[in-house]
Amino acid sequence: MPGWYELKSNDKGQFSFVLKAENGEVVLRSETYDAKASAENGIASVQKNSPLEERYERKDASDGRLYFNLRAANHQVIGSSQMYKTSVDRDQGIAAVKANGATTTVKAGG
Repeated sequence: MPGWYELKSNDKGQFSFVLKAENGEVVLRSETYDAKASAENGIASVQKNSPLEERYERKDASDGRLYFNLRAANHQVIGSSQMYKTSVDRDQGIAAVKANGATTTVKAGG
């Protein structure tokens, strides 16, 4: 089964999504949106931008761990990764987003 998006709401009525790889691991997390339609637009933006290498911003956290942001054409962050210990692991995370980001499968999250 290819990857999928999980779209969920919190107890304040806000929405967010995660992109999961085939193995169910979360490879990208969105910001929190006030409206479901905005979160759905965020998913559409990941679908469009995830194949493009130039949309990935590789970052170093202050504690030495590594992560990446996926940015839209307007440079707005669409989603962020988990923290990684090595650049190889971070690059594998980017590869997972590239491989799964175009999926059109969206499930309701818990």
